[in-house]
Amino acid sequence: MPDITRDESLDDLLSRMAEETEDQGRTAGPDEVQVGDRIRQFRESRGLTLQQLADRTGFSTALLSQIENRMTSPPLGMLVKIANALDATVSALIGGQEGRAFSIVRKADRRIVSRVGLKEGGKTSYTYEALGAGKAGRKMEPFLVRLQPLADRHVARNSHEGEEFLYVLSGKVEVFLDDYSDVLSEGDCIYYNSTIPHHVHSVEEAEAVILAVIYQGK
Repeated sequence: MPDITRDESLDDLLSRMAEETEDQGRTAGPDEVQVGDRIRQFRESRGLTLQQLADRTGFSTALLSQIENRMTSPPLGMLVKIANALDATVSALIGGQEGRAFSIVRKADRRIVSRVGLKEGGKTSYTYEALGAGKAGRKMEPFLVRLQPLADRHVARNSHEGEEFLYVLSGKVEVFLDDYSDVLSEGDCIYYNSTIPHHVHSVEEAEAVILAVIYQGK
């Protein structure tokens, strides 16, 4: 069981990832949401400097700058923290029109919100796609998440306000919650407070796909 690390360790890890995969954001496809641009727009509209946003989130200015400049992508937990610090919703950072009381997202219309990279050769650790785009005033954020196996299980865990629900659609997923860990198979699900330090990844040498529903606590 790996030791639980503080958010600063996650910050350091992501900074290293960004340095070693600097072309990741620049090669994003046309169907990928540019979250970094939205974060900068919200920060500037609120009159905040990078240092002020860093103070509110606990992330370094270097890391936040890398996110805004598309050099690295924010994991879901980090996106929630940034949204709360900006007094915004995750859906606002994702962007898109939100004027309806309901939302239908066709398979062909799903857009990748973020590709979270690994250090090894710039590979992708996981991607997540928004499933709730278009619903006005939503309190939950559903995502389709594609998880890749990790060579090193000793990874930093993240925590943030809110709650999370995960349902395994395919593959096997290892879940770390504080000092507890378990493996979920297809059809299994888990619901937890996201203030608990947590991390998930594919157990097998293959991709795992999960439905993740996040409530950011606002």
